[in-house]
Amino acid sequence: MKITRITAVPLSYRLPEGKTVTMGIGSTLKRDAIIIRVETSEGITGYGEAHPGRSPGAIVSLVHNTLQPLLTGLDATDCVGAWQRVHRMQLSSHGLGAGTCLALSGIDMALWDIRGKAAKMPLYALLGGSRRRIPAYAGGISMGFQPAGALAEEAQSYVAQGYKAVKLRIGDSASNDIERVRKVRAVLGGDIDILTDANTGYTIADVRRVMPVLAEIQAGWLEEPFACNDWASYREAARISALVPLAAGENHFTRFEFALMLEARAVQVWQPDLSKSGGITECLRIAAMASAFRIPLHAHSSATGLNHAASLHFLAATENAGYFEACVSKYNPFRDMFGSTFAIGADGCVEPPGGHGIGVEVDESIFDKYPLIDGPGYVVKF
Repeated sequence: MKITRITAVPLSYRLPEGKTVTMGIGSTLKRDAIIIRVETSEGITGYGEAHPGRSPGAIVSLVHNTLQPLLTGLDATDCVGAWQRVHRMQLSSHGLGAGTCLALSGIDMALWDIRGKAAKMPLYALLGGSRRRIPAYAGGISMGFQPAGALAEEAQSYVAQGYKAVKLRIGDSASNDIERVRKVRAVLGGDIDILTDANTGYTIADVRRVMPVLAEIQAGWLEEPFACNDWASYREAARISALVPLAAGENHFTRFEFALMLEARAVQVWQPDLSKSGGITECLRIAAMASAFRIPLHAHSSATGLNHAASLHFLAATENAGYFEACVSKYNPFRDMFGSTFAIGADGCVEPPGGHGIGVEVDESIFDKYPLIDGPGYVVKF
């Protein structure tokens, strides 16, 4: 069974008035996504999701003009061979290339979808896992910079749905962040896991002010306080408090960058994204490396139900798996565009979908509703 065609479909939607969420990387204007379709000589079609970065058109061009010629004609079930060809011909000879890694991630996901369909197995079983329940936290584009009382009310609404963990967006100002996290802890009580994400918006001075309060409220982690390559700041922050682990990984690509993270000895929670970090093939390697050092892996998830479903399968087959990031964005039509891929239970857990491969039935007629919108996805104040 050979790869005959690879297609990238960019999708966009604007946030309606009143649905904007402000966080460390700006205020959302629109969301983009890229669906990858891989066709084969035996008529089996696989689907994946590639993260759009800040330039979905560039990722689409990479897929069509660079990666498709490299991969057409290869065995569609040879995920390792396809990954290695792109690595040898693109990633290793022209630098890491974040765009290529995003594009490859979606292609790799689609190839695993093909493998599962060909074997008539759900992806979790193909990966050696089982349809087990996975703890989930309320995440996605939600719980941003808003008055402390309104934020606590929003967080409480997710707890009422069944979530035992929520993730707050910090990275505003230290004083505002401190007020918000204390308010949420007071409202939720001590039994809910409060996670925090600064979206690279902090300085070391900010962390010195905020970290003691995060320890006070027993926060589960502080995610991405700094830029992904600022290892000096991560090492310094890790010395401030041993009570609040640092988390990162959604903006780190391939096992080689995660190896640098390991060597830095500063990040205790790893968060690779299947649509960004190199796809399922590479994230399996990242998970194995983390497992050897008893590092938990909490996969970051992106816009559409394809990534959510694939992440659930992946976590169900990962020994050191932690939380699934459940998108609770108040407005995200991509999440359910192919039907619901997860449902929170009273136990605060979710499980991977059934069916063969990723288990998502893609209706391509929906794509016409979400034509690509040029321009930035966030309003950023410098």
